[in-house]
Amino acid sequence: MAASFPVETTKESDQPLIEQLLDIAFGIERRVKTSYRLREGSTPADGLSLVVRDAEVGLAGSISFWPLAIGSTGTPALLLGPLVVHPKRQNIGVGLTLMREGLGLAKGYGHRFVILVGDAPYYARVGFQKLPEGQLTLPGPVDPARFLYVELVPGALQGMQGLVLPPYRFAEISVPFAVPHQAERQKQSAQCQ
Repeated sequence: MAASFPVETTKESDQPLIEQLLDIAFGIERRVKTSYRLREGSTPADGLSLVVRDAEVGLAGSISFWPLAIGSTGTPALLLGPLVVHPKRQNIGVGLTLMREGLGLAKGYGHRFVILVGDAPYYARVGFQKLPEGQLTLPGPVDPARFLYVELVPGALQGMQGLVLPPYRFAEISVPFAVPHQAERQKQSAQCQ
């Protein structure tokens, strides 16, 4: 059984430390990944950006959840990530503690569904599983084996389908452009008329 660690809400002053920790753990190339693109121009969901502090290393770990809109109806969901643990505090339960606390808070706030791109065996420990291929689409490349979800409310995935976007992007994009190749089909259809 993993140890438990005191979890706190992230403060604005933590942001530079979180960025440093992310650079240490994942490098700066992390910024070009599809999951990072989903967070651009957005802010974490209220109350769902958490840290674990440690006397020796300072920031031992951090997790955030971000609002999403899915499909043509803009069904609300969350994106988990990044989850990062200081290299000197890995494999002792910091990440697991952050995930459990974050998912519990998300459910308590009424969120129903969470996705992420990550290592399936690691995230399976808190209930994540592989999404059915083709059901949801990200706005960029993703390994289908690493595209995972967890239902905070049983049945939340049922009927959910389409492109995953940040909520502000969903409001900007018309449905024809949200459906792959739909804009081309409409253009071709108009030319034939």
